[in-house]
Amino acid sequence: MEKQQDIGTPKISVAMTIAGSDSGGGAGIQADLRTFAFHKVHGTSAITCITAQNTLGVERVDALPPESVVAQMEAIVTDIGVQAAKTGMLLNQTIIAAVAAQVEALNLTNLVVDPVMVSRTGAQLIDDAAIATLRTALIPHATVLTPNRYEAQMLGNLEIHTLADMQSAAQRIYQLGAKAVLVKGGGLQGDLRSVDVWFDGQQLETLTAETVETTNTHGTGCTLSAAIAANLALGYEPLTATRRAKEYVTTALKYALAIGKGQGPVGHFFPLLVHNSWSASS
Repeated sequence: MEKQQDIGTPKISVAMTIAGSDSGGGAGIQADLRTFAFHKVHGTSAITCITAQNTLGVERVDALPPESVVAQMEAIVTDIGVQAAKTGMLLNQTIIAAVAAQVEALNLTNLVVDPVMVSRTGAQLIDDAAIATLRTALIPHATVLTPNRYEAQMLGNLEIHTLADMQSAAQRIYQLGAKAVLVKGGGLQGDLRSVDVWFDGQQLETLTAETVETTNTHGTGCTLSAAIAANLALGYEPLTATRRAKEYVTTALKYALAIGKGQGPVGHFFPLLVHNSWSASS
């Protein structure tokens, strides 16, 4: 039987997340796909690792073979195509190298790299060899690179305590080859907690947002990078995409979910929880 064409179905943008699975649903591909959906972008995924985790922490991590990650990326791009992609937890050197090679082979553009190397509390998450490969093989392909405070300290080789430090770090990290760097202030205290610094080789911008008092912040980094990717897929230029992504994360923090016995996730589907006027198309 001949396949019927859907009449009047709107053309939709597509984004891909290349990241780990969070069994607790607060971060990783689960957060990314929810974020894509909120922005009316079709989400696809290439899973790099599977975690057993909840609001109290990570109990186990199992890496997928690099060949599996590569095959997932190729299957998505060669059939569906993507207008933007993001990377999250890549876990080890071989996966990072494979993803970087596939990004080049598939000519992926609008790539957001969340360099998941160090947690917001300062714990190193991947080994030194993986960090070196991330730095040299993947970061140069990034349209936007989104390091947190500790990742920016490592990539920029400096301590970060002040806004001036964040600005210096962004300018140093830019030399690694990313088209733009967003140094996030979430790991800092006081007024800098909701301040990020953007540098794209020309514009050095301080991006501010309302500080939301909540302990339920799991998945903020994943959500921000996914929201940037979603907005890039929709056609926004990188700085505008980043500003819109910060607005989305701020609102999601206001409706964070108090679930589990530990740190709950941000509320990706807040329009379904409350009536408000925020719109991804506004």
